[in-house]
Amino acid sequence: MDTPDWHARAASLIPDGRIWINGQRVAAADGETFAKLSPINGAHLAHIARGRAADVDLAVASSRQAFERGSWVGQPPAARKKVLLRFAEKLSAHREELALLESLDMGKPIRYSLSVDVGSSARCIAWYAEAIDKVYDEIAPTGRESLALVTREAMGVIGVIVPWNYPMIMAAWKLGPALAAGNSVVMKPSEKSPLTALRMAELAVEAGLPEGVFNVVPGFGHEAGEALALHMDVDAVGFTGSTRVGRKMLEYAGRSNLKRVYNELGGKSANLVFADFDDLERAAVAAAGSMFFNQGESCNAPSRLLVEASIADEFAARVTAEAANYLPGDPLDAKTVMGALVDDGQLKTVLGYIESGKQEGARCLAGGEQARSETGGYYVAPTVFDGVRNDMRIAREEIFGPVLSILRFDTEEEAIAIANSSSYGLQAGLWTDNLSRAHRVARALRAGTVHVNQYDEDDMTVPFGGYKQSGNGRDKSLHALEKYTELKTTWIRLG
Repeated sequence: MDTPDWHARAASLIPDGRIWINGQRVAAADGETFAKLSPINGAHLAHIARGRAADVDLAVASSRQAFERGSWVGQPPAARKKVLLRFAEKLSAHREELALLESLDMGKPIRYSLSVDVGSSARCIAWYAEAIDKVYDEIAPTGRESLALVTREAMGVIGVIVPWNYPMIMAAWKLGPALAAGNSVVMKPSEKSPLTALRMAELAVEAGLPEGVFNVVPGFGHEAGEALALHMDVDAVGFTGSTRVGRKMLEYAGRSNLKRVYNELGGKSANLVFADFDDLERAAVAAAGSMFFNQGESCNAPSRLLVEASIADEFAARVTAEAANYLPGDPLDAKTVMGALVDDGQLKTVLGYIESGKQEGARCLAGGEQARSETGGYYVAPTVFDGVRNDMRIAREEIFGPVLSILRFDTEEEAIAIANSSSYGLQAGLWTDNLSRAHRVARALRAGTVHVNQYDEDDMTVPFGGYKQSGNGRDKSLHALEKYTELKTTWIRLG
């Protein structure tokens, strides 16, 4: 099979950045747009409608009307299932178009946009479609004189605010359960990567989703995002993004209608390597791969590598050698494994953290500088720091870039203490051949997911979310349906 000429396709692509409301593309109410630049080369990619409160009002009203009409929630579960399965098929059928939009929009390698992002999004929608007619309600164990029904009902209008690092996947993680439950959705994609969300909405209607059930308003967080979170006719908000903005989501709920807020926030995941693990090369390959995948722009990236002191020098050398396999390349080259950071602001942020690490005394073993600056894009070499102390900024703050910090420990207790001494608790990993230690340490780590002798293996059947300031609620699995439904008790006297 011939490899597509992605550059030629990109040259002929004219992305549509207009708002999607009630089944059609429309300009912003005030006609405003903003320029979206591609992180690949800094070139102009599209004019994006700058949605504001007036546009959010129109989108929410459209979604509310669709909900009240029952055009989606009123359909039998089997009918909704068929529509979502067709939606998943549409995503798969348009995988090359969607993958190209994703790579141009946020800089990730086309090989992963195609093989990971589009495929995972389609599988997510299909998985929740299949779940629709397999989730049962309950009958409570009351006395014979009564019948108590416990049912889950759609909430109404769900506001969904998704980030720029995995635009399609994060959209699907929230769309899948929200639509499966019968809700209407208004989505605000990141202003840094809005194009696939807008195209997904078109494909959903083509698949049979009624108009108004899924609306998309691109724009800035302080305008469209704030308006959506403050809206009095939005019943819940599913948000993925920074902890700083997550706090604002809770504030907006308090200032408005006390809507439910489900935050999936940042992380500073610890990856613990014990000396008793006998395949250090496999652990090093996984440590580098899971860190530098998606340019390090992953909330669950294991950016704190904790290594037992007796093997630390050897392991640091292995990881540093492995980092050389992730040198940034052209994202539209099918061989590239690490692409560009999403924009100039993120580039400056990451370079600032690298400089901070150097100033605070960490040893830079690899990278530490901007790459491919001649392209006009936003690239950073995979960076490895050793000799990192737990009080350094690079060990405590989420960088969201290809920067790995190696910290050393002497005892199991010390490793656990360092791993847990973070305001985050999204994920963690540990490598050991001692079964008792694996269970003991996994129980002690305060994280929503603990990986043992691997990192980042995943499936739709397991929940994703974190402890502490990494958020609340869970994406993925049947547990995600709990976020987008109301629990109702109906008590019937039989006497």
